[in-house]
Amino acid sequence: MQEVDRERQVLRLAALGHSNSELAVPFTIAESTAKTHVKRILAKIGARDRAQGVAIAYQGGLMPGR
Repeated sequence: MQEVDRERQVLRLAALGHSNSELAVPFTIAESTAKTHVKRILAKIGARDRAQGVAIAYQGGLMPGR
């Protein structure tokens, strides 16, 4: 369950426009690790790229109030 929460946090920050280096800071991970997380999350949700991942995050209600 904790893994799913982390993935949602990463996707939410990515949807807000954070770069991989910016994603790495709050999770205290390397930029390359953040990039890997994003890549795996996009694969899980069936997004072909980051832009489609953002759209899916908004459509799926991950970004409330927007």
